[in-house]
Amino acid sequence: MQRLHARYPFLEAARDTVATETVDLATVVEQDRAVVDRARQRVIAALDDGTVGDAHRDPRIELLSYPVARVLVSMVDERVLVRKYARAESATAYERFTTDLEDTTELKSVETTGLDLDELLAEFDLEDAVEDVTPIESDDTTYRIDVGQYLLLAEDLYDDRWRLVNQPLNRGAVPVSEADLLTLLREAIRSRIDEGLPFDVPETIAASLEADAEEIRDVLADLDLTREIDTVVPDLFPPCMKALLDQIQKGEHLPHHSRFAITAFLTSIGMSTDDIVDLYRVNSSFGEEMTRYQTDHIGGETSPTEYSPPSCATMQSYGDCVNKDDLCEQIPHPMAYYEERIDDADDDELEDWRGNDDDGEEETASASSE
Repeated sequence: MQRLHARYPFLEAARDTVATETVDLATVVEQDRAVVDRARQRVIAALDDGTVGDAHRDPRIELLSYPVARVLVSMVDERVLVRKYARAESATAYERFTTDLEDTTELKSVETTGLDLDELLAEFDLEDAVEDVTPIESDDTTYRIDVGQYLLLAEDLYDDRWRLVNQPLNRGAVPVSEADLLTLLREAIRSRIDEGLPFDVPETIAASLEADAEEIRDVLADLDLTREIDTVVPDLFPPCMKALLDQIQKGEHLPHHSRFAITAFLTSIGMSTDDIVDLYRVNSSFGEEMTRYQTDHIGGETSPTEYSPPSCATMQSYGDCVNKDDLCEQIPHPMAYYEERIDDADDDELEDWRGNDDDGEEETASASSE
C-alpha cells in the first residue's frame, strides 16, 4: 500500500487500493487492534482538537484506519460528530497538500507521498472547470473557476466574501487566487468525506467495534460542544437570535419563551446582566428590577442552574425558528451554530460588540437587522 494513499485516504485510488487488496473490514476490526486503535484515535482527535491525530508509521494501518473511522462515526450516528470528523479530515488534508505544493514549487519535484495541483483538480473532476489565467508579468497566481463549480464548493463557506454577489463574475467564471482555490479544494474534500455518513453498519462489524464506539460516545457526551464563548458579534448570530435581538432593539414585546431564549443565548456568549438589561431599556414596558431578576436567574446568579438556550427543535416548536439558512439544516442548537460561525470567521470579523463606544447599541441594532 502506497504512502500517498495512507496520507490521503479520501482519494479514489486509495479506496481502489483497499478494494483490490480484498481487505475484509470484518476481519480487520476483529483481528487487527492497531487499525482499530488508530481509527478510534482519528475520531476522538477530531472532537478534541480538530485534527486526526498523528499518522501511524505503518502505511497499511494508517490507510485502513480511515474506513474503520467512518464505521465508528456511523455507529455513533450524531450529526455534530459527522461534521467535526469531516472538517478534521479535510483540515489535515489541506495542511498536507499545501505543504506538498510548496515543496513542488520550491524543489521542482514531487515526492511519491505528495500531490500536485493538477492531480487534486483531476481527483474532483475540476481540470476543465479551473483555468490558470496568471498574467505573464505577475507573481500572483490567478485562476478562473466555472461559476457552477464555484457555487457548489463555496456553499458552506459562510464568510460573506464567498457569496457570488461579492465576486467579479466574468463570462461565466469566478476569478480566484491560488489560496482561495486551495480553500475550495479543501471544501471538496470535506464534502466527499461527509458524503454518505452515517451509513448502516453490518452487525458483524458493529459487534466488534461497540466498545470503541461507546468510548467515542463518552467523549462526545463529556465534550462541551458549546464551549465557553466570550465573544458578542451579532452578525454571526444564528438567524433566530438575530431576529429576536432585532425585535428587542425595536422595542417590541417578546413572549416569555422568546425572551427566555434570547436572554439565555446572550448570557451563554458572555454578556453581563448589565449589558442585557440595557438592551431591554428601549421597551415601553421595561421594568429594570424584574428584567435584572430574570436575567440573573437565567444566568445562574440567583438560581442553582445556569440555563442553556433552547435547542433548535424547541425554538421551532415555539415558532421562534425563522429565516433558516443552510447551516441551520446541519446544526441542532443555536450555540453550535454560533460556535461554527465564530470558528469560520476571519479575525477582522470578530470585533466584539461590547468593545464599541457609546453608539454600540445603535451598531448592534443595525447588525441584527441586516
